This record gives sequence, C-alpha cells and structure tokens, in this order.
Amino acid sequence: MSALDDSRWLARTIELAIDNVANGGGPFGALIVRDGELVAEGQNRVTANLDPTAHAEVVAIRAACQAVGDFALTGATLYTSCEPCPLCLSASLWARVDRVVYAADRHDAARGGFDDLEFYELFGRDRDTWDLPVESVRPGNAPAPFDAWLAHDHRTDY
Repeated sequence: MSALDDSRWLARTIELAIDNVANGGGPFGALIVRDGELVAEGQNRVTANLDPTAHAEVVAIRAACQAVGDFALTGATLYTSCEPCPLCLSASLWARVDRVVYAADRHDAARGGFDDLEFYELFGRDRDTWDLPVESVRPGNAPAPFDAWLAHDHRTDY
C-alpha cells in the first residue's frame, strides 16, 4: 500500500467516526482492506448495541470475516480512525491481519474521555496493583478442555 492509499482509507475511517457521532455513537470508525479493495466497514456500536466489545475495529473485523467466509484476515489491513485500544489490538492479532494503520492516538482518545491510554498503562503494571482482581483458581481438571481439543480429530486450528 502506498501512503496515498493509506491516506484515502484513513479519510474514510474519519468520515465513519464523525458520522457515527452525528448518529449518537462513539467517535470511532474502522475498515478492512484486502488487495486494495474494501472488505468491510465498522463504526463504534457500544452504546447502540449495549455491547462493550462493539468497538469499530471489532465490528469491522466481524463483518470482514463474514464477508470472506473465514476467521482469518491474512493479507488484510485494518484502518482505524484511532489507535486501537488493547481489546481491538488483540482482536487484530486474533484475526491475523497483516497490518494496522491508525489516525488519532491514545492521547487524543484520552482527551475525548476514553480509557485507551489508562488501559495501556494498566497492562504495563503488575496485576497486584489493579483495581480489578484477576485470580487463578485451578481445579484438578483445569486443562481438560485443552486435552479434549487436542484429542479432537476434526478441530479447526486457529
């Protein structure tokens, strides 16, 4: 992709984000491009869908996977109006996109009242300092689901 292509696709994500604000949603837009073609778009749907995971990037990834009929988006680029939060960055990794390109950053999001910067900082700290306890309770059969997975002959690895 050229810098001109990147600029064109990012301009569309910013349009999606601004349109979403006008319609009562959050200021985030994203799209998936593969081989120079638009595969899917997404806008933040957190408040509209009452779904804290319905970030624009996740919405775009879900739509793109449905469009291509695969859970992997190898060869694709995720364009987004803002630097992906840790949730969206993780979704990008799970979707196997080749590249992520963003416009605004976590500091812009923080200025807008969003927690992206705070979450990035949180993940850099020891879990013992978190307000949210994350605890391991390990029964004897804890690995049983993975044993079943590994024994299943017709699993789809991902």
